[in-house]
Amino acid sequence: MLLKSTTRHIRIYTAEVKNNELNPSDKVLTMDVDPDNEFNWSEDSLQKVYGKFDELVESYSGEDLTEYNLRRIGSDLEHFIRSMLQKGEISYNLGSRVLNYSMGLPRVEGSDSEEKYY
Repeated sequence: MLLKSTTRHIRIYTAEVKNNELNPSDKVLTMDVDPDNEFNWSEDSLQKVYGKFDELVESYSGEDLTEYNLRRIGSDLEHFIRSMLQKGEISYNLGSRVLNYSMGLPRVEGSDSEEKYY
């Protein structure tokens, strides 16, 4: 049976991707990061999210695979992404079709080198 957790920026499925389709699996979790391309990602920042995902999955080792546990992992990853945004490790993609600033207003350095929020 396919279980899933969907947050604003993280989608987790109990499935494998084969031929661009999700095939349910009770042994594999698949994660889609930022499906709406709301952020600008470097390879390093994406790898941090995947590393955090692996760490969280490992912390649930031995527990039942439930939608509730998937939601907890997704929620923890949302908080992790917010912290990355606040640290400047990722930034909003201002060319994205989605500009709702769900993680807070973007910061832009002003002419006097002070950060301003827009």
